[in-house]
Amino acid sequence: MTLSFFDQFSLSSYMGIPLIVLALTLPWVLYPTPQNRYSNNRLLTLQAWFIRQFTHQLFLPINPGGHKWALLLASFLIFLITLNLLGILPYTFTPTTQLSLNMGLAVPLWLAAVLIGIRKQLTHTLAHMLPVGTPGPLIPVLIIIETISLFIRPIALGVRLTANLTAGHLLIQLISTAAFNLFFMMPAVSALTMVLLLLLSVLELAVAVIQAYVFVLLVSLYLQESV
Repeated sequence: MTLSFFDQFSLSSYMGIPLIVLALTLPWVLYPTPQNRYSNNRLLTLQAWFIRQFTHQLFLPINPGGHKWALLLASFLIFLITLNLLGILPYTFTPTTQLSLNMGLAVPLWLAAVLIGIRKQLTHTLAHMLPVGTPGPLIPVLIIIETISLFIRPIALGVRLTANLTAGHLLIQLISTAAFNLFFMMPAVSALTMVLLLLLSVLELAVAVIQAYVFVLLVSLYLQESV
């Protein structure tokens, strides 16, 4: 019974097509493409307003050299939010619960930020490895620690997103299973469990949005150190 709770995270296919491929292509179909017209509908206006506000807040502390990443990070945020929200629906597959996918998203973005810093300002990038005024005997130890922390960043990005979404999905499944099993034995307790399930679902909606924002925000902070 315990093992069946994790079946929702297993990679499966439908008619020979992996569900993860279908789930990854679905967000690009849902959002409308802006047209070259003077007036757009309300959905396009809301979409443009959200992207404008997000990019303004995200790139406010970043130098103009890093503003060229605005389109990539804004698209990435909408992509992650859509995947996380669609995964909460019943009988759907959430690709962002797969650590391999999240690492595949985190490592290239982190590596690009590091390479940009090495290419444009090598001295400033290396200065992060050693604080000013460090005693001589501690210099090798601090360099090793800072190097390890640098390489842990993409792992932390992928694990954070995977762990938070996986925990939320497991809690929803556990509580919904308990509410169903208690419905005939203790209806009152089952009703209270359903209320708890509703509140948890609302919380999971917020977690889906917040985790996508945190993922992109941390990438922008890594970029800020580089530019």
